[in-house]
Amino acid sequence: MSRIRLYMDEDSTARSLVLALQNRGVDVITSLSLNRLGYSDEEQLRWATEQGLILYSSNIRDFYRLHADFLSKEQSHTGMILVQQQRYSVGEIMRGILRLIAAKSAEEMQNQVEFLSTWIDE
Repeated sequence: MSRIRLYMDEDSTARSLVLALQNRGVDVITSLSLNRLGYSDEEQLRWATEQGLILYSSNIRDFYRLHADFLSKEQSHTGMILVQQQRYSVGEIMRGILRLIAAKSAEEMQNQVEFLSTWIDE
């Protein structure tokens, strides 16, 4: 069982969150650090899937729609973590991500969407 590795899209890149996660041993990269800004949501998801990364975004509506579209076309993705970022502090988001990573493997995330609120509000 592989550990979850994160790819944060440009809607969700908070430097303080990235650093907090990296300081706790989470493998996280951002679209900003890879100069992948401006790519479509579908291109971001396909790239994350090719790299074996779980996509993290606050763009809930568009990525959930994309998830449903992939499933309806029997296309696979490595999984998504979606959050209403403005609703939570960096500390709350970090703790929610750490809980999720401790509970689920990368394989268990395959074609799944996890709403981070479930892991924060428990």
